[in-house]
Amino acid sequence: MTYFTDKFTKRLDYLLTNGHKDLLCGGLKGIEKESLRISKDGFIAHTPHPTALGSALTHPTITTDYSESLIELITPPFSDIKDSLAYLRNIHQFVYDHLDNEILLGASMPCGINGDESIPIAEYGSSNIGRMKHIYRHGLWHRYGRTMQAIAGIHFNYSVPDKLWPVLHQQENRQLTLEQFKDQAYFGLIRNFQRLGWLILYLFGASPAICKNFFKSRPELMAQFEEFDNGTLYHPYATSLRMSDIGYKSKNQATLKIDYNSLSGYVSSLSQAIETPYPDYEDIGVCVNGEYRQLNSNILQIENEFYSTIRPKQIIKSGEKPTLALKKRGVRYIEMRSLDLDLFDPIGINESKARFIEALLLTCLLIDSPNISDTDLQINNTNQLAVANFGRKSGLELMKGNKKILLQDWASEILESMRPVCRVLDMEDTDKPYISALDEQLLLIKDPELTASARILKCMKETKQPFSRFALNKSTEHAEEYRNSKLNYVDKQTFTNMAKESIAKQKEIESKQEIPFNDFLIHYFSQN
Repeated sequence: MTYFTDKFTKRLDYLLTNGHKDLLCGGLKGIEKESLRISKDGFIAHTPHPTALGSALTHPTITTDYSESLIELITPPFSDIKDSLAYLRNIHQFVYDHLDNEILLGASMPCGINGDESIPIAEYGSSNIGRMKHIYRHGLWHRYGRTMQAIAGIHFNYSVPDKLWPVLHQQENRQLTLEQFKDQAYFGLIRNFQRLGWLILYLFGASPAICKNFFKSRPELMAQFEEFDNGTLYHPYATSLRMSDIGYKSKNQATLKIDYNSLSGYVSSLSQAIETPYPDYEDIGVCVNGEYRQLNSNILQIENEFYSTIRPKQIIKSGEKPTLALKKRGVRYIEMRSLDLDLFDPIGINESKARFIEALLLTCLLIDSPNISDTDLQINNTNQLAVANFGRKSGLELMKGNKKILLQDWASEILESMRPVCRVLDMEDTDKPYISALDEQLLLIKDPELTASARILKCMKETKQPFSRFALNKSTEHAEEYRNSKLNYVDKQTFTNMAKESIAKQKEIESKQEIPFNDFLIHYFSQN
């Protein structure tokens, strides 16, 4: 079964023959990048989130993820990916100007940790919303352990050009409202990415090895790996162990069947998981001796606990449930979550990679997208795990529908199917950056040794360094690059003012009288 059907050609041909090819250009791209702060002794930092960076609760571009030490940098969405990357570089520069002797770890898999207790949970102040964010993270600790939450990645946010929607809607399905058509098409994109997303792990996976200390709190998992050296475990052909089943996985999530065939089905199935009690979590308790251990004892505390490679997103209002935002206002953009940090790049992602991802997501929109069955879900997950653990192994076969296919053959087919979209995105640009990005990735399909995962292992072998030392050395190189640079005055003042304004905003929130926290939670979860 192929997913590159005539509908793909018809959609693209319609746009080309009717003078609408420019409508494919200019989709908005934003980037969210996590990095672990590392102290000068090479271990995870135990200092608070730097005050000079602003409030992690209210700052729009500099916050924290699971840990107080796991910084998250967020760009606004831009139509030109160069602007997104330039903004991300500027955020890095501002952060480094206030990090003192600390550095940002450039690898996805954490180094410098020593068991769960070494990882400080993020703090967000005394307000109800701040307490909720902190307690949610406590719940993740009790459910999965803290070490799993210290893994870092990049989220690529993409919204289809607004001007494209009315044209596709007019041509294809006027029985739906424009908003209904957009939601339907976004979920078609999501389903296709779930089928093809293993390609991201093969091309850009950069976590083939793990520090042994990563398993200090769960030593039973070590047996499934080979030993690289005294401090490192690995799979010889792994691409992205971050995306394997050692990552953000659990038995209860493995049995969840979230519906990606429609917006209503997605909201309903995700909401059900948030409302369904789970015996193991009931044993943990919710509020014990006056202290909250988790937000609730259900399968999921909130929507974000469900791990997926790609999510439909809507901008949420303060205190609003994400599922309610989707239900009320539809899909605004998608969040692709399967990208490892590029250890060889100071900001963790480069322009060529970003252009390729945009072209892939747009191709996923244009391809016909059948509904996904329970069997399809299982196949997609099996393919992802196979590529995460063994993606560079010669002769590796994946399941495409009900047939086996060589990874290299399927990957080549996908890339060639992206070529018409890349040509359109290049338009009048004589440098042809999208075609160049595509051709660059074709080389990696032909030669797995060119992938980041292979290069990391090769460098470790040549320098006789364990993963932790190699990752810290590369991260130190990036840090030196930033410390030898400076922000221009205007950008420096902009980020300084944003930091001050975020602190003032948190103080304003905390100065207002609020309802008791338990009542706040009841009100939050009663939204529908």
